Amino acid sequence: MNDAASRIEACRAALGSRLAILGHHYQSDAVLAHVDFTGDSLELSRRVPGLAAGHIVFCGVFFMAESAAVLARPGQKVHIPEPGAGCTMSNMAPAPLLEAVLAALTARGRKITPLTYVNSSAQVKAVCGRFGGSVCTSANAKTMLAWAMNQGDGVLFLPDRNLAANTAAALGIAPHKRHVLDIRAGGGSLDLEAAARADLLVWPGCCSIHHQMNARHVAQARAAHPGSLLAVHPECPPETVAAADAAGSTSFLIRYCAEAPQGSTLVIGTEQALVDRLAREYSGRKTVLPLRPVRCANMAKTEPQALAALLERLDQAPPVRVDGRTTHDADLALRRMLEACAAS
Repeated sequence: MNDAASRIEACRAALGSRLAILGHHYQSDAVLAHVDFTGDSLELSRRVPGLAAGHIVFCGVFFMAESAAVLARPGQKVHIPEPGAGCTMSNMAPAPLLEAVLAALTARGRKITPLTYVNSSAQVKAVCGRFGGSVCTSANAKTMLAWAMNQGDGVLFLPDRNLAANTAAALGIAPHKRHVLDIRAGGGSLDLEAAARADLLVWPGCCSIHHQMNARHVAQARAAHPGSLLAVHPECPPETVAAADAAGSTSFLIRYCAEAPQGSTLVIGTEQALVDRLAREYSGRKTVLPLRPVRCANMAKTEPQALAALLERLDQAPPVRVDGRTTHDADLALRRMLEACAAS
């Protein structure tokens, strides 16, 4: 065991039940070796209120730790080993710009329900809560978009245009009923007439990892591996999803590999840390290959050394803080999602 790993395990032993460490699927094996729970961002955040631990360490990117802090019980503290681990997609939808866009879209009395992907800041989730909207994950996006379409005169889906397009297609929302917003100039470039004709308004953001996986890569994979099974994340472009055998959330992709027949060759379109882990897990039984070898630099920022350093000063370390109003409004948006999914 190396020095950082030894330090982490010593801290875990000393802190005992006061500590719980959560790790996103895209974290490195060296980090996940020390976590208590592994999962996607919302799955992990939803665990927080049920944990006895007073210190929750979230190994992922910052918006995930914020979501955990919003859902935490009074007295629980959420920490992140690397506060500089951001998310390019989340950064594409700043809360002040969202408020300006919603104000312009609703100025004539139209009720627009904002629906934000969980890959967004607590402030954006809070804006959605205040405007009667909610949150979705890649796993429940279809349920939540259907819910949102029934709340008013239209829906603003943000920040991922690819997830919006793929979910709209799954629900049968025709392309001519969708409009991708021009959010330049602080919202001053909006085409309000085109927006008025659309049922689904789409924020123009994307995941910098999944957006790089296109239909050409699917064709190349099929040529190189005839008979392979190919599944991708719905943050990939619509053309990629249409060309794949299946598309779904991170949890879906993990199940897809688990349920594939022995001897299968699987090509998986998502962040490579997860694909590499699946390849090792099924080595000798199935072949798991990346559609494209792309890694998330922000996820990679959390290293064992940073986790060890945080744990060694945990009682003095400032937790992730979300102000009271933001927590209230973001929690409202998250609760709407939980209620809508429970009812579906």
